[in-house]
Amino acid sequence: MEEKTEQPVTETNSQQTHQFKETLLSSPEGRILLIGVVLAFIYTLWLGIMLIYSPEESQILIGMTASDIMFGRAAAMAFGYSLELGHGMVITVCIIIETILVLIFYPLFVFSWQHLLVIKRLRNMLDRLHKSAETHKDKVQRYGIIGLFVFVWLPFWMTGPVVGCIIGFLLGLKARINIPVVLAGTSVAIFGWALFLRRLRDHVATYSSYAPMVIFALLIVVIVLGNFLHRTLNNNKNKT
Repeated sequence: MEEKTEQPVTETNSQQTHQFKETLLSSPEGRILLIGVVLAFIYTLWLGIMLIYSPEESQILIGMTASDIMFGRAAAMAFGYSLELGHGMVITVCIIIETILVLIFYPLFVFSWQHLLVIKRLRNMLDRLHKSAETHKDKVQRYGIIGLFVFVWLPFWMTGPVVGCIIGFLLGLKARINIPVVLAGTSVAIFGWALFLRRLRDHVATYSSYAPMVIFALLIVVIVLGNFLHRTLNNNKNKT
């Protein structure tokens, strides 16, 4: 009896694996994922090389990467500026990180949506992204592509490029339109944050050399509290 019940499950998993491999090579989302993985590998390799030849700068870049993934672009850029990184490096690194995030999480969400790939460790994260995208979808839909661009650009809670590209998918935008619009909005937002944070750092640095790090710490606190309140309010809405 056990063999009869296990065999259909095995066959289903085998079919899903075969279908996913075919989709990975033939679909736009599959090619986007491959590009994202290659870009992530090159970026990681570059960080490794920097760690050998410029340990101090590489540690700052690793800190920026972690800050961007955990807290968003503003925190990452504030971290970089507080440790005296230049405009070019801060802007370039943030654009690369957020591009990688989009190129990886967008196809993963699409494959999860299509039930081609289910990653248990990422399921909760993808579900949260989906809920956030559903919350903002109607607002973006009114203005179409321009609305999506502005949504990604705005510095509000859960308005980053990953949520933006998921909204674009839910609105039925093709990947060849969705991804460039989201990445363009992200790049414009990064340039805007760069000008603001650099001027803020230069201003507060006149009072104390530790002031930029204090600003970074306060920004992290604000982001963490903001995300906590955002989740709490959403949970309360769902309960009611």
